[in-house]
Amino acid sequence: MLKDFKSFEPNKMKQKVTVFWFRRDLRFADNTGFYHALKSGNPVLPVFIFDTEILDKLNNRRDARVSFIHTEIQKLKTKFENEGSSICVLHSKPLEAFQILIENFNVHSIYTNKDYEPYAIQRDAEIKRFLTSKGIQFHTFKDHVIFEENDVLKDNGEPYTIFTPYRKKWKQKLAETEIPNFPSEKNLGSLLKTRPFALPELKDLGFEKSEIIAPLAQIPEKIIQEYASKRDFPAVDATTRLGVHLRFGTVSIRELTRLALELSEVFLNELIWRNFFIDILWHFPKVVDNAFRPKYDRIEWRNNEEEFEKWCRGETGYPMVDAGMRELNETGFMHNRVRMVTASFLTKHLLIDWRWGEAYFAEKLLDYELASNNGIWQWAAGTGCDAAPYFRIFNPESQQKKFDPNGKYILKWVPEYGTLQYQQPIVEHKFARERALKVYKEVLK
Repeated sequence: MLKDFKSFEPNKMKQKVTVFWFRRDLRFADNTGFYHALKSGNPVLPVFIFDTEILDKLNNRRDARVSFIHTEIQKLKTKFENEGSSICVLHSKPLEAFQILIENFNVHSIYTNKDYEPYAIQRDAEIKRFLTSKGIQFHTFKDHVIFEENDVLKDNGEPYTIFTPYRKKWKQKLAETEIPNFPSEKNLGSLLKTRPFALPELKDLGFEKSEIIAPLAQIPEKIIQEYASKRDFPAVDATTRLGVHLRFGTVSIRELTRLALELSEVFLNELIWRNFFIDILWHFPKVVDNAFRPKYDRIEWRNNEEEFEKWCRGETGYPMVDAGMRELNETGFMHNRVRMVTASFLTKHLLIDWRWGEAYFAEKLLDYELASNNGIWQWAAGTGCDAAPYFRIFNPESQQKKFDPNGKYILKWVPEYGTLQYQQPIVEHKFARERALKVYKEVLK
């Protein structure tokens, strides 16, 4: 990968360049940081780093997300090469990647979009210190969310920890401002003219191609229009499947928010939930490892490993739980209603630590995003900032009757349901509910 730099002509090496560091924003259109980089006055060198600090922690060598990212980088590479440029792809720790870049290019400044996860904040602080020591500017921009960090606060300056007032203030702020547009796609003439860079194969990264295929980055207007009435029924194709594209920025949150304002307030509220969880993670990074409400860290979880394995495999004897887990294992996706049912079952029926379930979802979900995954799991477990009350324990059978009354979703994923081959329930609902209530009440004394 790096030998390509050595073939550059000396005048190209001496030319000042602006680097745009692609991360969770894998698109060339309406990209905030990319737009500003292209307007910086220097030719722009696009860069992507396959971060070994992240990749080395992945257990699955066929991880669907790595395959997805690789495919999207290839699309960007093709687009930029059609413009007479390319994208420089490195496979290393980010700090090492920038040491290599500044050795091979006359880097004037680095532009990138903000990431609000704890690892990313620490990484960017380290990169900024290094670049500053070399006299290189480091610019970051808001692109992943509509509002960030301290944009939406209570009147007293404190962060919101309850969703409903946050949503009200969020919508109020949106009404007072205009959603900006950053037409980076119209400024590609500012890209650095280069010969194509090599793109490492998946095998070079230590991975193989996943059999799980991500949905296309198409915004389904009809589904958004009907979202309020159909979103809770897992047998119906009525969710946008845009989670992975929001996670990796292959669609613009600004474009999607404009459409939601026009077509569906319920869908807009889902986008606000996403923003809320990202803000919670930024203000309260402790939630990564701890309950938002400290008293719930005292819960005496049963943590039965055999029952956890049955939950993971979709062999609990509760059809909606089993269908959801099997869908997740096979496709990397699970319907949002079913995510709540499976999470509630693990934490309340089986009294297994929410962190176990969160980690399993983190490994399997194609659309995994730390803030939302953590937020949903703490909500289901009753430990979070805006949690379901501890006494709200979903009855999987009632959920099935209400949201999959004909069993279409169940039978798709649990074909043996209704036969003698189907697993008997590993725990009885009434007993499990009473046990959970007793355990939760103990920490509230």
